[in-house]
Amino acid sequence: MAVANCTGKAFVVSFGEMIIDFVPTVSGVSVAEAPGFVKAPGGAPANAAIAAARLGGHVAFIGKLGADEFGVMLAGILKDNGVDDKGVVFDDTARTGLSFVTLGKDGERDFMFYRNPSADMLLRESELNLDLIKRATIFHFGSISLIEEPCRSTQLAAMEIAKKEGALLSFDPNLRLRLWESPKVAQALIMEIWKQSNIIKVSDAEVEFLTNKDTVEDDAVMNLWHPELKLLLVTLGGKGCKYYTKDFRGTVNGIAVKAIDTTGAGDAFVGAMLRKIADDQSALQDEEKLREVLRFANACGAITTTKRGAIPALPVEAEVLELLERA
Repeated sequence: MAVANCTGKAFVVSFGEMIIDFVPTVSGVSVAEAPGFVKAPGGAPANAAIAAARLGGHVAFIGKLGADEFGVMLAGILKDNGVDDKGVVFDDTARTGLSFVTLGKDGERDFMFYRNPSADMLLRESELNLDLIKRATIFHFGSISLIEEPCRSTQLAAMEIAKKEGALLSFDPNLRLRLWESPKVAQALIMEIWKQSNIIKVSDAEVEFLTNKDTVEDDAVMNLWHPELKLLLVTLGGKGCKYYTKDFRGTVNGIAVKAIDTTGAGDAFVGAMLRKIADDQSALQDEEKLREVLRFANACGAITTTKRGAIPALPVEAEVLELLERA
């Protein structure tokens, strides 16, 4: 497959939602019981874009924000973190999306979303920055933007353009069942996109949801394989990740840290992985290189769990290398 980026520099383009997460100041309580919240930028595709940019990647984000103070703030955060924001548009009729996060004592989280509709759901095909999409080495997206029109059709159109120009299509389902009409609809639409994607990162819980099996053993995971896939990754939380390609498979162990908030850990992993693979696609065929990429990505995810919020917790390369030296 040809590399699409005409500038000669690897280019990751991330498509989807960017919202505000309100993270409780203490863990182990409900949203109603929380004494206070810390405002933190979030949204999985935006998190992944910033994660890749903080690690030195050439990255752009495509999405829609409300023409409100939160939207202006989020656009500024993209710029401040070195993400090309020329694909960001603003909506005068809808607010920027909000999410209140509930943290368990182990840092695991649940979400309460406010989208009625939020601006990210209203991105139209006519608002796409085609230049960014056509230059993508890797075009990355999730499933939340598939839930409602017009954003669903916009994402499908963007995927088609990117694929036609030679980009690798990267998919992180980032399943949030509460946002979907039903589990059946979620599964059907996710699998429709799944079959078009070249790189997929999925959590162990998402594997169980998509296969209808209470296991992430290799036989169950390989039921999700399809001819367009080059790399399938199953993240296992603090235990690391499994990887599957056409020619090899294996496990890369996680790195132990004291987790206080797992929000954004998967996105940090994805951003690190995309940044490395965009620069050297030979890692998709070279198992030793791939394992190095995934150990680096595991370290990024681990560091993110040691701080509250998603984007504020994403590491720079020096932090990652330091953790890898100690591990």
